[in-house]
Amino acid sequence: MDIINITYIWILIALIVLPINLIYKAPYGKHSTKKWGKVIDNKTGWILMEFPALVTCPLIYFSIAEEITLNIGFIFLWILHYFNRTIIYPLRIKTRGKKIPIAIVSSAFFFNLVNGILNGYFLTIIQFESISNMYLILGFIIFFIGFFINISSDNILIKLRTNQKGYVIPKGGLFDYVSCPNFFGEIIEWLGFAIMTLNPGSISFLIWTICNLVPRSKAHHKWYQNNFENYPKKRKAVIPYFL
Repeated sequence: MDIINITYIWILIALIVLPINLIYKAPYGKHSTKKWGKVIDNKTGWILMEFPALVTCPLIYFSIAEEITLNIGFIFLWILHYFNRTIIYPLRIKTRGKKIPIAIVSSAFFFNLVNGILNGYFLTIIQFESISNMYLILGFIIFFIGFFINISSDNILIKLRTNQKGYVIPKGGLFDYVSCPNFFGEIIEWLGFAIMTLNPGSISFLIWTICNLVPRSKAHHKWYQNNFENYPKKRKAVIPYFL
């Protein structure tokens, strides 16, 4: 079985996971529960489960690529996102005393491992003759719009957690329109990455991101509605004015 067929199977698994995620909430953060077995410190778990993505994609790329091309720019964008997600973000969040199930950490570790391998491999295959490529420019702009939305939304949440002991209604930025603009930003990021690279690996990653973050956003949105009587009724879950 070649890597193309493996990637198609990987996409099929994502589509199977989608309805499961819509029914069952991943038990961490707002939805934490003790029913999923042993737990570890939230920050430690976050770093462990994101770490494979940070190192695997660049490692695979530099192990296979015969020469340095424009594709190294995609590796830089990948590292930019995952250095923040793996190192900076966990060190900034205020989650003292919070735990995450080892089962969640393990499943995320496996996903990031496979995802990093696929994207690292396919980035050695695609070729761009010029940085003026239309898809490259469009995808680059979309990626950084998503990156900005993701980071700025995280900043709002981190400030709330610093100043408040419990959960409050987030306000400001895209939080005035959706419950989870940080997830919206991440979806936009990987949409831009997929447009730039146009390969099975990045497309599979975009599909997985949607299949994971849309259900998670809907669960967060419902949680806010159930826990705050004055929660804004016009606010959507993840996509402004739509979903």
